[in-house]
Amino acid sequence: MEGFKKFLLQGNLVQLAVAVVIGSVFASLITTFTEGFITPLLGIFGGVPTFGDLYFEINDSRFLYGAFIDALISFLMTAAILYFLVVLPLSKLMEKFIKAEEATTRECPHCFSDIDKKASKCAHCTSEVTPEATTTPETTV
Repeated sequence: MEGFKKFLLQGNLVQLAVAVVIGSVFASLITTFTEGFITPLLGIFGGVPTFGDLYFEINDSRFLYGAFIDALISFLMTAAILYFLVVLPLSKLMEKFIKAEEATTRECPHCFSDIDKKASKCAHCTSEVTPEATTTPETTV
């Protein structure tokens, strides 16, 4: 029972649960925003106040294609917001960290492991290597 309790209280599991809840609330917020503001704005041009009211019938079966249009707009807005406010900035930040890491290491010619550029001996295979001249990365202001 102690192991199960430890599993449930692990940081990753709790963080995932919080992320799912926040994601669900965020999706609801975007859906409400879309239905309340974006759809009426788009409806101005098409003469339809809300897409959710649009449907067609075949043999007394109602197909609510307007609700699909609302959901599609909500999805596209959510994806765009997440991409431009989360994914893009995070990928640029990670790119900076990767470039900084690449600037300090190189590959050992004998065992192909990563070693410091200033190293004269590989820590993994203990082979003698020639240190590379280090240059300080240029900083942009």
